[in-house]
Amino acid sequence: MTFENAVSWFEIPADDLDRAITFYETIFGCTLNRMDLDKIQMATFPTVEKTIGGALVHAREYYEPGRQGVLVYLNASPNLQIVVDKIETAGGKVLVPKTQITPEYGYYAVFLDTEGNKVALHSMG
Repeated sequence: MTFENAVSWFEIPADDLDRAITFYETIFGCTLNRMDLDKIQMATFPTVEKTIGGALVHAREYYEPGRQGVLVYLNASPNLQIVVDKIETAGGKVLVPKTQITPEYGYYAVFLDTEGNKVALHSMG
């Protein structure tokens, strides 16, 4: 099996959805779209049609924020340092600063969000 994209959707747990929305809107300079479903509250990241998306999710019986588990890399193009510079003032903590992977694969950084989730960033610049 070969994937066109290895990721099709992601969900980042949040104990306080409003706080998490404020954090991610602040560091990315975007507006998330809040949705209330049956037992789940979420806020989706803005994407272009037919691309990979994801959401912040609050549902106590299904999710618990934390540093362990899967590490999601969010696109911080064109230069992830712009996003990294906003993390601590927005209430997060930078764990790994902007670090080059290789010239061909660009850069990454890792941070803790306001909910205690470990999340990564990636960009070519």
